[in-house]
Amino acid sequence: MRNYIALLGAFQLFSGCCQAVTHTFDWNVTWVMANPDGLAERKVIGINDQWPLPTVDVNKGDRVVVNMHNGLGDKTTSIHWHGMYQNGTNDMDGPSMVTQCPVLPGSSITYNFTVNQNGTYWYHCHTDYCYPDGYRAPFIVHDEESYFYDEYDEEMVLTMTDWYHDMTEDIGPDFMSLYNPTGAEPIPNSFLFNNSVSQSYPVEAGKTYLLRLINIATFVGQYFWIEDHQMRIVEIDGIYVDETEADILYLSAAQRYSVLVTMKNSTEKNYGMVMVADSSLLDLITPDLLLNQTNWLEYNPSAPHNEITMPVEESSELYPFDDMTLVPHDRVELYKNPKQTIELTLVMDNLDNGMGYGLLNDHSYTKPKVPTLYTVMSAGDLATDATVYGEYTQSVVLEKDDVVEIILSNQDSGTHPFHLHGHAFQLLDRFPSYGENFYDYDAGTEFATFDPSNHTEFPVYPARRDTFVLPPGGYYVIRFLANNPGVWLFHCHIDWHMMQGLAMTFIEAPRELQNNLVIPDNHIKVCEAAGVPYEGNAAANTEDYLNLKGENKPPGFIPDGFTARGIVALVFSCICAIMGMVAISIYGMSGLNSPVRRPGSDDNTSTEMEITETSRAYRD
Repeated sequence: MRNYIALLGAFQLFSGCCQAVTHTFDWNVTWVMANPDGLAERKVIGINDQWPLPTVDVNKGDRVVVNMHNGLGDKTTSIHWHGMYQNGTNDMDGPSMVTQCPVLPGSSITYNFTVNQNGTYWYHCHTDYCYPDGYRAPFIVHDEESYFYDEYDEEMVLTMTDWYHDMTEDIGPDFMSLYNPTGAEPIPNSFLFNNSVSQSYPVEAGKTYLLRLINIATFVGQYFWIEDHQMRIVEIDGIYVDETEADILYLSAAQRYSVLVTMKNSTEKNYGMVMVADSSLLDLITPDLLLNQTNWLEYNPSAPHNEITMPVEESSELYPFDDMTLVPHDRVELYKNPKQTIELTLVMDNLDNGMGYGLLNDHSYTKPKVPTLYTVMSAGDLATDATVYGEYTQSVVLEKDDVVEIILSNQDSGTHPFHLHGHAFQLLDRFPSYGENFYDYDAGTEFATFDPSNHTEFPVYPARRDTFVLPPGGYYVIRFLANNPGVWLFHCHIDWHMMQGLAMTFIEAPRELQNNLVIPDNHIKVCEAAGVPYEGNAAANTEDYLNLKGENKPPGFIPDGFTARGIVALVFSCICAIMGMVAISIYGMSGLNSPVRRPGSDDNTSTEMEITETSRAYRD
């Protein structure tokens, strides 16, 4: 691949072409059949009748044009270009009801944006339960000016993911159900490496490879290491970092690493690339679920391909490299003097319909009736008033170039990888750090909180990335610079949690956004085909943007004490209980009558009643 890129660059130079390349893709999104783990064939979402989906390979500065037609027939869709900042093209970001309307079957949409960044990314559907059905693939931006470009010979793109045999249309209703009050996430049936299992990847002795690692999972994080080989980290989530050695990496859902790995000079042995699922996320580990998977750097096809296994109890003791210790190669200093500090508390709880939800500051994200970006574009001067975006999008309005600090506290016993659209953020603090105490929090114990007057000193050059893992019962502190006008979602990237409402919205420089953005006609037509309003506030009110009557709402909280209905039910229950006790007392005090045969009578069915001696004695 790298040789191809070099030849392409030489051809462009020779031809005198100074313009970036435009890559145009015509994609018909369709159902296809696949059996990637060899255990069960199922329908998956393909592109142009093919699955796995195509990897997008471009150079920094190129333009990408994707004409997507929804040929699924029974499912709405969209595309989010994960990690793309979309600076100036917020309308191309892709999450439904945030920056666009959902694309109905039979409709088409065009995504058109310039790639002014570099590194390892991916794309996926961002409409309801969509990407777990296979709609996800790498998006690679090559950069000949990277500081490590001359240090490697070839590239490999390696994805890891969880995999479900059932369709999400079947899993989803069972997950969000009265019969799942704890909100236990669906357990995958297997785990895939490059959309397959136990594969060999030919390598040449002595060469150095750039491995681009991407976790495209719905849910489960993965540990990754290579037998008897050292990894040298050079990139996280599109940000170049100073070359740093690591033995074990942890990739949550949506995280990426690029590492340099130099092959040995001997070809006597093949070496395992080991992937171990994070079992702490699983409420249940079924007997047939294999948490370990070995794929091989194949030096010699004739040499053994030995499996590397690890018991579940040992996998919980893996201590991966701490991403907070990485130093960005561009030496961007700590963003100082935050203009806004946003303190968020995360809980997972039941609402009054009996189902489990995710909440940030007691708000569970609920989609508005108008895509939030379209509310910005139609609200005029009121675009700076967070009220118009609805109470349940939990929108925060930011001014251009504000330094924004987020303190996110976790009152849940599980980890949560949070992703911010449109930005990479600085990693300032996290408690606990990766290590032996990372998973020690038990539900019901006191959770840790950040003390702004007493904390470890923030790094001078903090690591940056777009997805960061929130520890169980702990917290993290991040900052970003609001230099990208747009509507940007901030959410847990475990897709099940996103469906439970674990998200909020940043409205960044809305007046500037109005002045510089024009929504394409084909995006408006998508709304018209779907019957979704593209003007108005969160309640689709175009007359009074401050009137939110009729906006979509989540279920309410389970009230403390008794509701009026509960009081009425209690009163009638008490009345019934008292009447029952009175009836029993009267019946007992009246004596017990027994049917007996009259002396001398042969009629065994006589109905004449005589009082028994026992009841007579009681009455006397």
